[in-house]
Amino acid sequence: MQIIALIFIGFSIGSATLLMVGNSLQAVATQRIAQAAGCLLLIGLAGLQFLHLGILLKQFDAFHSPLYSAMLYGIAPSFYFYSRQILLADSLYQQRDLYHAAPIIFSLILPQSIAVPVAFLIGSGYLLWLAQSVYALREQRQRFRLELMALATLFAIAIGVVLLGFIWPLLGEHDFIVAYSILIGMAFFAATLTLLRFPTITADVSEAVQAAYAESTLKHIDKAAVLAKLDRLMRQDKLYTLETLNLPLLAEQLELSQHQLSELINTQFQQGFSRYIREQRIQEAKRLLLAEPHASVLAIGLSVGFSTQSNFYAAFRDIVGMAPGQYRKNQA
Repeated sequence: MQIIALIFIGFSIGSATLLMVGNSLQAVATQRIAQAAGCLLLIGLAGLQFLHLGILLKQFDAFHSPLYSAMLYGIAPSFYFYSRQILLADSLYQQRDLYHAAPIIFSLILPQSIAVPVAFLIGSGYLLWLAQSVYALREQRQRFRLELMALATLFAIAIGVVLLGFIWPLLGEHDFIVAYSILIGMAFFAATLTLLRFPTITADVSEAVQAAYAESTLKHIDKAAVLAKLDRLMRQDKLYTLETLNLPLLAEQLELSQHQLSELINTQFQQGFSRYIREQRIQEAKRLLLAEPHASVLAIGLSVGFSTQSNFYAAFRDIVGMAPGQYRKNQA
């Protein structure tokens, strides 16, 4: 088991580094507090894994150090501040939110035998908050059912981590470090697969949140006329082929506000803006794959509005269920 733990430790540190270097967190968290929290979350998890590495290789005893306790207590608040912007509509940070960092200070004076279970007890509270926030989106579940399954996997791992914190005295320090290292590594692995399979999952969830909480902004809008114009922009003008197409640009074309367009797509198509545009692009890509058999898959992906080959392949697999090349071959 220790070998497996060491493998997961290496994977965790590498994944955290790539996520920070790749600027993935900043792509989904627009507020500076959320950006900082995301970085602290990755640093905290990678830092714990580095300390676990030293413990398992018997290089240093970090388990009883104040640094280990501080990192342990920083994980849950960091995750809360990062995910809060995604899971709560129009979330605004206030001065009282600083109380979430208070346990980190107390962790430095608590004995290790008490500090570890208390840390996981606090983590279970944040886990309940996460469950409540996701449950509030139950009316939107038809829009991202597969994404919810991926999130459920991460949730199950988190439950395992919390349970581990409560039974660690029964395991012994070495077994606790091994099990905790494996669970953190599994979380990184599941998160990586989720981002590869659903690269826009955070944007989709955010749009679902807005749809779940917002009041209707379409009371005085001729929805039939707007939908007809939207159909012309997609079918005739092929506006989706613009790589720079975004919600503000399309809203301007339809003479709507961003909130109105977002609600319109959510209510009429039961999906968010980004998913709607991806489906328009994939439908055109499917046509071109058969109509232009000698054109490269990459050229077709770029021509319908995708910026990179990886984004095109990920979206095609998500919507069609197979790679574009395989689709062309099967249809031929």
